[in-house]
Amino acid sequence: MATAAAAVMAKARRDVVSHFMGTNAVSAESAVAYEPGRNIHQRQFERLCDAGVIRAAGEGKYWIDVARYDEWSRSRRRWVILAIAALLSIAAVAGLMVR
Repeated sequence: MATAAAAVMAKARRDVVSHFMGTNAVSAESAVAYEPGRNIHQRQFERLCDAGVIRAAGEGKYWIDVARYDEWSRSRRRWVILAIAALLSIAAVAGLMVR
């Protein structure tokens, strides 16, 4: 169940990012309007805004800060790798203790 929810959130995040990338809204001068179609898109949009990935340009227009998006993506990947490594370490220790 959690995996399905994560997949839905990831898809919504990709949809939001694709909107801005697809319209080339990569600077304040090229900002575009964004109206999320679903609640999940609204939540992901808000999270990206909070992270500084999507920035307001005024008058209801927004743009994606590509450099910040790359930095944010790398950071998320690092956390995932660390979490997986921690889980594998715990599983290995637990396996040794059972024997």
